[in-house]
Amino acid sequence: MFLWIVYYFSRCSPINRTLKKYFLFFLLLPVSFHFTGCNKKNGAADAASLFDANPQLKQLVPVVNEISGIADSKINPGYLWAQEDSGNPPQLYLISHDGTVRKKIYLKGLVNRDWEEMALFNNDIYIAETGDNAGVYTGYRFYRFPEPALSADTVYTIDTIRFTYPDGPHDCEAFVVEPTTRNIYLITKRESQSRIYRLSYPYAADNTVSFAGTLPYTGVVGATLSENGKELILKTYSNLYYYSIGAGESLEAALQKNYATLSYQVEPQGEAISFASDGSGFYTISEKAFAPLVNMYFYQRK
Repeated sequence: MFLWIVYYFSRCSPINRTLKKYFLFFLLLPVSFHFTGCNKKNGAADAASLFDANPQLKQLVPVVNEISGIADSKINPGYLWAQEDSGNPPQLYLISHDGTVRKKIYLKGLVNRDWEEMALFNNDIYIAETGDNAGVYTGYRFYRFPEPALSADTVYTIDTIRFTYPDGPHDCEAFVVEPTTRNIYLITKRESQSRIYRLSYPYAADNTVSFAGTLPYTGVVGATLSENGKELILKTYSNLYYYSIGAGESLEAALQKNYATLSYQVEPQGEAISFASDGSGFYTISEKAFAPLVNMYFYQRK
């Protein structure tokens, strides 16, 4: 009952978004554990030991409050790209692997309605305008542009990929681009079992995504695909789910097969995850929420 009271008042509060996400964190936490316990598939247990259980920790200086997506840079070694979600300026942060926030880069002509995820594919950055907490939007977008150089301060040329769902609005905070097909796979957050949708390549001016399956858990808030396309991690507030993708295997098929639950140090409001571009491990960063600071975590490959 207390959680429903918090949710009700958060709808009318100036701290609406933060309270809603905390409500969802506590609401989905036991649900996520429930589905994990009941539906974990056999055959991927060995993958759980691929990465260190105790991550390396670096404090972000200065603090960035609402990071919802990160991607390890390819052309600027030693740095991560990061973006904030709704209501923040249309900009990226470049963050050193030691936690230092190096600079901001402005994205000309965009508005941050609710940016929830980002990815690097073929040296292009994709930003997902796919958040929809209240389920009210009729259309969504990806923004795509070449990864900026370290010297850049503004991105001027940006492609827009528009899409809709065939069955109404969804709140989506996770996606990956499949290397072999360039299809974009979106994973929703709020259904009792997270849903998978496919945006097929080549992209049109306006696209309708296709339903591609469900997952045996809920609350997915982040996703990352390794540079070689063989490993996928999906993130909830409480768990990391690891998938191995075989030679010639589609991402859709891999998502219906074996997974393992990786060791994870639960963050205050952890939504962002990215494999290191050199394959040496993966990074996570939380939104600040009610914490006094923001940390970057690196889970090194053993």
